[in-house]
Amino acid sequence: MELSNLTGVSEFLLLGLSEKPEFQPLIFGLFLSMYLITVLGNLLIILAVSSDSHLHTPTYFFLSNLSLVDICFTSTTIPKMLVNIQTQSKVITYEGCITQMYFFLLFAGLDNFLLTVMAYDRFLAICHPLNYMVIMSPWLCGLLVLVCWIMSVQHSLLQCLVVLQLSFCPDLEIPHFFCEIKQMVQLACSDIFLNNMVMYFGAGLLGGGPLIGIIYSYSKIVSSIWGIPSAQGKYKAFSTCASHLSVVSLFYGTSLGVYLSSAATHSSYSNATASVMYTVVTPMLNPFIYSLRNKDIKRALKRFVGMVATKGPIVLGLKKCT
Repeated sequence: MELSNLTGVSEFLLLGLSEKPEFQPLIFGLFLSMYLITVLGNLLIILAVSSDSHLHTPTYFFLSNLSLVDICFTSTTIPKMLVNIQTQSKVITYEGCITQMYFFLLFAGLDNFLLTVMAYDRFLAICHPLNYMVIMSPWLCGLLVLVCWIMSVQHSLLQCLVVLQLSFCPDLEIPHFFCEIKQMVQLACSDIFLNNMVMYFGAGLLGGGPLIGIIYSYSKIVSSIWGIPSAQGKYKAFSTCASHLSVVSLFYGTSLGVYLSSAATHSSYSNATASVMYTVVTPMLNPFIYSLRNKDIKRALKRFVGMVATKGPIVLGLKKCT
């Protein structure tokens, strides 16, 4: 209640992807399917990595963390959207909007930083294979993930604290399916110069910094692979980072596409539709990219599914006996 008293606002309206009633069942079914696939796919990656001792390596430790973050990332926006469609209500409270914005920025930042850490991991594995396991110790892996969390928490907290200082106009309609920070700032009646500066700083921190780190890592990787004499050796070295490179291209490609489309069209609904690519589609495709192109993950998934399948009949048999 303190937040609403400070701003004079108690709730916002999320307009979603379309205001046409005939499209709502289709949108609901599509997004529910994508959300379930995202959660199930990433959860299987986490279970496969944790259940297979052969995958207890730095690479798969970071992958399981990325899968957890992707589940949380989509869970900050899609469930609320589905509830609004089902209840035919567009309302989200002021506190709920700020909370959603905070966690969205938090997990978006974690995605960026984890992808950078994974690029550094591939750089060490290919360019310094003899010292890889010595450098990437469990302590360092845990420290890198902790630093990712700390930086993401600080960034999202800073963005939200600046938004809390705004006073909003009577028109409280957000032409999006979640509380996107740029859309919220545009609803403000007070001066937004500081907010824009903080957003540009955040874009540079979350976009420019990690992207530079990834590009640098892969420039060293390409240079190292180029020096391998045999074609088979080059293919084997490149295949170890192909999945990560695909995920990075998908994530940054869709994010850049959203930015360019918003700059070109200035249409809020088209921006919301384009943002579906990196908020929903990318986290949904990540498990498929890593499992389809990775023999170790395939093997671990088969072993995990087989283990669950064999335990099922045993449990059922015990229940019948009792």
